[in-house]
Amino acid sequence: MPRPRIHDPELILDTAERLIADIGPEALTVRRLAQEAGVPNSTIYHVFANLPALIGQTWLRAATFFLDEQERLVDEAPDPIEAVVAAADTSAVVAEARPDAARMMIAVPAKRVLGPQLPDELAEALHALDKRLVRLLIRLARQLWNRGDGQAVEVVTACVVDLPTALLRRELATGPASAESRARLAAAVRAILALEPPRKSRKD
Repeated sequence: MPRPRIHDPELILDTAERLIADIGPEALTVRRLAQEAGVPNSTIYHVFANLPALIGQTWLRAATFFLDEQERLVDEAPDPIEAVVAAADTSAVVAEARPDAARMMIAVPAKRVLGPQLPDELAEALHALDKRLVRLLIRLARQLWNRGDGQAVEVVTACVVDLPTALLRRELATGPASAESRARLAAAVRAILALEPPRKSRKD
C-alpha cells in the first residue's frame, strides 16, 4: 500500500499569502488555493479548519514574522532614536525578505481578516500580537523620553506605523521600497523625534 503524500502546510500558507496580496481575502477560494498550491481540496480542509482559519493563520504568520523582525531591529539599534528609525523601516526590511507577506499586510488590513468565523485561538493570537506591538511602542517612548504616557506613545506610533504607511505603501504594494524612500522615512522620523511630545495638562 503506497504511503500517503504529505503536503507542507507552509507551502499552502506561502501560496495563500501571495493570493491574498493579489486578489484579497474575499476573493480567495479553497479551489483556487488548492490549484495554485498543487494540492487536493481535501488537503486544505484537513490541515485547516476552514477558509477563514487559513486566512487568519496566513495573516498571523506574516504579522508574527514582521513583529519578530521589528523587535530584532530595535534591539540592534545603537541608540533610542535609531531604534525608532529601525522600527519604522521594518516594512521595507520585511519586503526584501518576504515580499508577498509585505504586500499582503499593506493591501489587507487586519480587520478584513478578523471575523466571526475565525477560531478563538487565532483571534486570541492576533490580539496578543497587538499587545506585543503596544509594549514595543511604550518601550520606545520610555527609552526616548522616560515616558510611557499617551502623548509620548502617540508620537512613536506616528513614526512607526503612520509614516511608513504614508511614505512606503505605494512602493511596497508592488515590490521593495527604494533607498530614496527609506532615506526620506528615516529623515522624517528623526525630525519628529527632535521635539519632545507635549505633556497632558491637568485641565485635560
